[in-house]
Amino acid sequence: MGLTEEIVAMRGGSGQPGRLLGEFRRAALLVPLSGDDDGGLMSGWQGGVRWIYAFTDEEALARFAQTRGAGAGAGAGVAVREWEFLSILGARLVDAVIPTVDGPTGVVVDVADEDASMLFPPVVGIVPDRCAVDADDELAGAL
Repeated sequence: MGLTEEIVAMRGGSGQPGRLLGEFRRAALLVPLSGDDDGGLMSGWQGGVRWIYAFTDEEALARFAQTRGAGAGAGAGVAVREWEFLSILGARLVDAVIPTVDGPTGVVVDVADEDASMLFPPVVGIVPDRCAVDADDELAGAL
């Protein structure tokens, strides 16, 4: 199964967290660039956590762009802005990129797809321990 199928299974109650995480880490995700001068990755804030937007394919990214007012269609007289994006493995995103971001950071996959989105929060087992918001709790439980 691929990442989208594992997300569907998890949301349907028959998924396995380990398989979902494995598929996430192996998946080539599309991450839009912020468009700012810093060239960073597009993200949003919710609940004190920065969420990096990642998408399983160009169609999911296009649906997100439409919700943000981009890609409404040139036929309607609206200029369509092209979105630059980076293709990156989920593992590289959480292991190499998230440690460079200030503050708690997770990944939200296919955020514009209400029934197919999935959060990968900044917790032990998903992001490196030094970036996990629950790392102190995990260490305390091990003592």
